[in-house]
Amino acid sequence: MPLHVRTPTCYSLALSRASGRKVWLKLESLQPTGSFKLRGIGLACQHHARHGAKRFVSSSGGNAGIAAAYAGRELGIPVTVVVPETTPARARRRISDMDAEILVHGASWQEANEHTLAMLGDGDAFIHPFDDPVVWSGHSTIIDEVVEDGVRPDLVVLSVGGGGLLSGVVKGLQRHELTTPVLAMGTTGASCLAQSVARKERIVLPAIDSIATSLGARQVAEHAFALLSKHRIGCAVVSDLQAVDACLRFLDDHRILVEPACGASIAAIYEQVAELADFQNILVIVCGGALASVEQLTAWRRSLPSTNAS
Repeated sequence: MPLHVRTPTCYSLALSRASGRKVWLKLESLQPTGSFKLRGIGLACQHHARHGAKRFVSSSGGNAGIAAAYAGRELGIPVTVVVPETTPARARRRISDMDAEILVHGASWQEANEHTLAMLGDGDAFIHPFDDPVVWSGHSTIIDEVVEDGVRPDLVVLSVGGGGLLSGVVKGLQRHELTTPVLAMGTTGASCLAQSVARKERIVLPAIDSIATSLGARQVAEHAFALLSKHRIGCAVVSDLQAVDACLRFLDDHRILVEPACGASIAAIYEQVAELADFQNILVIVCGGALASVEQLTAWRRSLPSTNAS
């Protein structure tokens, strides 16, 4: 049995009215860990458990670590999660509350990941937060459920950091022989895929300059970048302010709390980004996230200058 749950695919009247299009939501925020990460991370942990892993060791900006901690608790296997200093205290508490060991190292996920790889020992299974074919397979079940629900969008909108969700969604679409385009959303300070597309090479961001720390990979996975030549994938970027405003507006419209990394996808609809122009039946993957509270969103909203909006 999978560790994740089947989530609803529902029609959004509020987003449809805001955009003048039909908008569907895949509510991954309702996973037990609060984000889609449990699909892929859970499957990877089950895979390693079957092969005799004695400990799961993961690097994470927050959500992947929460998923690994949850999976380890369910499977009865100890978990160590290494997070960067940017990971909010809220996420750190959620990891430790599930009896996982949490270590803080480095200013970015890349530094935390390097430390994680250096500490691996015999019997340890490394759980990568996004760059793993098993993880992509877990995430691809999102599309299986959408197809089972009878929803046939002409565009899928999702948020992209390192590219795990993107890789999984494309894998699911291809399994069902669907050529549905994907719009990958980022924030201005966490846009490694969009910048790589613009430069026609897989670039490394010098730093992450966004409150959407869950999108905080400085370089997109090689596999995700390669998908650009195999599937129709567009990119768009919104500001931190637009992402936070989308979270707050979505909370009012749907009574569902998500973090700014997810808000980037929702902002695509509220802001009617130019990349939506040719599409009328849109699926938004509400990837969720456990890194924000109403108080934190409100504080971010106050601190972000209005000039941040593009």
